[in-house]
Amino acid sequence: MSYYNYKDSYNYLLKNLDFNFIKSNKQKLESIVSKIKVNLDRYKNVSILLAYENYIMPPPLIGIIHLLESSLNFKTHLHNGDPLTARTVHVPKGRPPVGEPPFSWEESAFDALEMKLNDMRRSGDYMDFGEIEQWLYFLEKYNGFGYRKRGINSPYLWSGTNHYTRGKYVADGRFDPNAVSKQIGAVPIIIEMIEQGVIKTNIEGLKNEKKD
Repeated sequence: MSYYNYKDSYNYLLKNLDFNFIKSNKQKLESIVSKIKVNLDRYKNVSILLAYENYIMPPPLIGIIHLLESSLNFKTHLHNGDPLTARTVHVPKGRPPVGEPPFSWEESAFDALEMKLNDMRRSGDYMDFGEIEQWLYFLEKYNGFGYRKRGINSPYLWSGTNHYTRGKYVADGRFDPNAVSKQIGAVPIIIEMIEQGVIKTNIEGLKNEKKD
């Protein structure tokens, strides 16, 4: 399955967002985006490293992943939040495969993102991240498509919107239909980034032009 198998579903959900619902977390979202902005230079450094491998990766997108995977902790792997003092022990295990711990955050982040981008390239997905739907596809692929099999919109994306109520993987491979994600998902964060000018976009079409 490629991006184009999922694009329409993202577009439909984006067009049917309840913005008043999202605004109920406005203060928290402002705080989250402010913290991501402080670290943008580090995210840009990883983006530059990926550019040498002919990959595009917007720094704000790296920041969103950093928040969702490890609460912006620079002492943990971007893959899954495991400590940088060893290779990852949770899925994906044994990363990074090259080098010796302790790893720098940039080393780990480069490995995590390159691994996903390589997987996408092998499946025929070439992302320029010029559409918000591409951001959502990358984020969902990064976290996994398991929620779709259960008929639930992934909280990784949609928590904090009208498109998510309950159901959560509480551990690798362990799903609780009654658990509710307390973490705000990527979509409200992206919208707040647009409002703060971190991401320039045509709001109506939700098309992204990355800010210089």
